[in-house]
Amino acid sequence: MAKDIEASAPEGGEFSAKDYTDPPPAPLIDVEELTKWSLYRAVIAEFIATLLFLYITVATVIGYKHQSDATVNTTDAACSGVGILGIAWAFGGMIFILVYCTAGISGGHINPAVTFGLFLARKVSLIRAVLYIIAQCLGAICGVGLVKGFQSSYYARYGGGANELSDGYSKGTGLGAEIIGTFVLVYTVFSATDPKRNARDSHIPVLAPLPIGFAVFMVHLATIPITGTGINPARSLGAAVIYNKDKAWDDQWIFWVGPLIGAAIAAAYHQYVLRASAAKLGSYRSNA
Repeated sequence: MAKDIEASAPEGGEFSAKDYTDPPPAPLIDVEELTKWSLYRAVIAEFIATLLFLYITVATVIGYKHQSDATVNTTDAACSGVGILGIAWAFGGMIFILVYCTAGISGGHINPAVTFGLFLARKVSLIRAVLYIIAQCLGAICGVGLVKGFQSSYYARYGGGANELSDGYSKGTGLGAEIIGTFVLVYTVFSATDPKRNARDSHIPVLAPLPIGFAVFMVHLATIPITGTGINPARSLGAAVIYNKDKAWDDQWIFWVGPLIGAAIAAAYHQYVLRASAAKLGSYRSNA
């Protein structure tokens, strides 16, 4: 196990409280940010990343349902296509790729729930959070629109990749699955990008996008049978807008309320339980 170090001794012999630096909290409303090109570049990056994410993942879902359709593949439909495991890999793999590509530009959120959690933790301003969420939702709609355009003969037939509560599960179960799944994702995001971890484990070449992608993969394995796995309101909204069937809209609230609650719990747990405990421990050691 890595040793938890809260104090370090520089050459002068004086001890500092900790060996890492927390970035200052983002202002709630930063009007000056609207004058910076870096904000709009980041918003564009979020739009393109979410578009690509939805295009690849929803196309994978539609392709799997077509390949496993017993009316099309009469020989061995049950074993055809990528299966649930392949769908989970598509979602997790694309998050890994896109977070890696965009982390240095926008932070690689690609998910309104992640943006919401980081906003609550004062990692991004309200203006940036709102623009990110708008870009993510528009990107998701455009991404699913591309899938429908390229696979128009299969899109509506196989459900449009829309998130829906599966038969046999109550709305409460679906909501709980979305809350827990999003908590796992957002908690992983906070942990993987924690400045304390980066300082302590700087000798370990672990990419932050890797555990985030694995979190998405694992959550999909658990919740695809229940809700199809949302944990990303933009993903659910984009598919619902393009598919535009009653069932997708009837359950849509689950895929917003659940992820936002899960993200809020993860932000509170990380900021006010884990990091608060570490700060108190560091203060105790420095005063000892």
